[in-house]
Amino acid sequence: MFSKFTSILQHAVEALAPSLPLQEDFVYHWKAITHYYIETSDDKAPVTDTNIPSHLEQMLDILVQEENERESGETGPCMEYLLHHKILETLYTLGKADCPPGMKQQVLAFYTKLLGRIRQPLLPHINVHRPVQKLIRLCGEVLATPTENEEIQFLCIVCAKLKQDPYLVNFFLESKLKAMASKGSASVITEDMLKGQDSLTTDTGQPEEIHSAAGAEQMEKEDDLPQQADDLSFSLDELNVTSSPESSTVCPNQDYNLVNSLLNLTKSPDGRIAVKACEGLMLLVSLPEPAAAKCLTQSTCLCELLTDRLATLYKALPQSLDPLDIETVEAINWGLDSYSHKEDASAFPGKRALISFLSWFDYCDQLIKEAQKTAAVAMAKAVRERFFIDVMEPQLMQTSEIGILTSTALLHRIVRQVTSDVLLQEVVYFILGEHREPETLTDINRHPLRHRLIEHCDHISDEISIMTLRMFEHLLQKPNEHILYNLVLRNLEERNYMEYKPPCQEDKDVVENGQIAGAVDLEEDPLFTDLSPDNTLSTQEWLSASPPVSPEHPKNDGKTEVHKIVNSFLCLVPDEAKSSYHVEGTGYDTYLRDAHRQFRDYCVICLRWEWPGSPRSLEKCNLEASFFEGHFLKVLFERMGRILDQPYDVNLQVTSVLSKLSLFPHPHIHEYLLDPYVNLASGCRSLFSVIVRVVGDLMVRIQRIPDFTPKLLLVRKRLLGLEPEGPIIDHMTLLEGVIVLEEFCKELAAIAFVKYHASSTP
Repeated sequence: MFSKFTSILQHAVEALAPSLPLQEDFVYHWKAITHYYIETSDDKAPVTDTNIPSHLEQMLDILVQEENERESGETGPCMEYLLHHKILETLYTLGKADCPPGMKQQVLAFYTKLLGRIRQPLLPHINVHRPVQKLIRLCGEVLATPTENEEIQFLCIVCAKLKQDPYLVNFFLESKLKAMASKGSASVITEDMLKGQDSLTTDTGQPEEIHSAAGAEQMEKEDDLPQQADDLSFSLDELNVTSSPESSTVCPNQDYNLVNSLLNLTKSPDGRIAVKACEGLMLLVSLPEPAAAKCLTQSTCLCELLTDRLATLYKALPQSLDPLDIETVEAINWGLDSYSHKEDASAFPGKRALISFLSWFDYCDQLIKEAQKTAAVAMAKAVRERFFIDVMEPQLMQTSEIGILTSTALLHRIVRQVTSDVLLQEVVYFILGEHREPETLTDINRHPLRHRLIEHCDHISDEISIMTLRMFEHLLQKPNEHILYNLVLRNLEERNYMEYKPPCQEDKDVVENGQIAGAVDLEEDPLFTDLSPDNTLSTQEWLSASPPVSPEHPKNDGKTEVHKIVNSFLCLVPDEAKSSYHVEGTGYDTYLRDAHRQFRDYCVICLRWEWPGSPRSLEKCNLEASFFEGHFLKVLFERMGRILDQPYDVNLQVTSVLSKLSLFPHPHIHEYLLDPYVNLASGCRSLFSVIVRVVGDLMVRIQRIPDFTPKLLLVRKRLLGLEPEGPIIDHMTLLEGVIVLEEFCKELAAIAFVKYHASSTP
């Protein structure tokens, strides 16, 4: 009570006293602080019961006022006094001793306000960045301390200053030798320490700026303990304080204590402190200095913390989660994790854990996205090796259907959520491997996870098949060239799915029985006897919209030719198996708008991949090599071939993946998936030939189903919600398959038309 009364009285006296010049006023407040240690006999009283906080605040106000009254960048006498007399060094020592109790908080707040409120650059001064570095080591030593809030505010202002002047980060990369020396040293405040002369001033009395980390390091070796001016001749021998071990990572070359302290505070039980620490790390990883990036990933535990927490949060998830919950839960962004399970009416078991995992993955993704390039690569590789391979891969390779479903749904969510190109690359390599040479039937062991996931597209469990197909569908939409090349393009590069004939012979070739020569399956189906050689057109020709003139191929516009291709898909399903023309708004034209939008989006993604505008010349292709469409297309074609016998949801997903593949603007993909007239080599199949075989099977089966067309129409109306559910209809799976088949053919026709239109428009 008495000390508070004294403080009030002192403020009144100061208010009534005539104003002093700023420097005298500044020195007065500093001496008032030092006199406390001379006069006090009770070092147990909290600092808030003293005048120290008030004097520190007055010193800050004076420094700000001085700067405002002077020209920009000019150092005034008060600031020179602070630097010359190493006031920050003394405050650091008092803060480390925490004398009086609570002094550490006051020192942290003073440093934070000084760096935040003073506009001129202070960190280049050795008498600033050296004590700042020492104070950094005190932060995050112990979690949940009363000083945590002040610690994180201090660390974040240092990060902000480094963001403004990235080269300054070199002052905060300490050699391992120096860090170890300071780690074991004792901090003792003695009279000798405080009586020493200032050895860091020039002959003119001005503070010397040290502009290199090496210079700062050498100075600290020579003068590791703070020395104050002569007027601080008082003894604090009773405050012998041995420092606790500093929080620093043992590293090969350098310590980066700013990162280490922030990493410690990310583990704070106070969510606000943890988020602020994450924000500080986000600033540091983005600094362009190569030395800092190297130290960040090699000399700190940043990569380990990111991956270990990912693994811990993943392992905390329930063994079985509803895939729909995983897909639809709105993961709160990493900095806004305020989810309350008690207030959530739609909560499900494991929702809290799922949001925590997805939020932390979002943080890792954003951190890598913002990071300097070499740091980003190192962090992404660590996530792949320490989390994806070590933790997720065993879950994806297991035999338990529940486990496979949950882990695949989580992988699907990760694929959807990742935005960093560098992390996406590692996700892609994790799923598909790095191989780019053509596949063979026997290379299933080259990347076992890839093969297992492709196998899961045709799993005995429809749920697993659908989820895996959805994962691949979203993977295909990611802006990464390796995805499509690894899954499809590497097997089409040689165009050895084609039957090669010299051009002169091809023009004169007579097609027997009105069939297309070399087109597998068309020969056996009477539906396509009207496809005469006059109608044949290679992809390269119709994409250029100017077919060559020949007796068999008279000159006409590309529009006519593309309509032939469109009609080839539209006429695949026989009229008796069509039901869309009975329902308004389900025509082919409804697919054109979507196809145009999606194709435009795909073209934007693929522009930077420098794909060719036309197929590779057959003369340059190795047509003698045996053709294998690859395991991915093999599974999709086999699934497509069973469209009349598979559940509706499976069919929708299979056709969705195939339509996404067809949209890619690569000439070989277009030729193989969208050209009905390509001359297939013996034993080869294409998407069109697979559908032809399905249609042939359908025509036989239609004859065995009475009232086929009315039943088909009723099923379509039920699927569209135009008819209420009623009695079970026989052959429901077949009827639903026919409807999907019809819609898929219309979608392929729309895609073919849009691709033609885009290629013929400048």
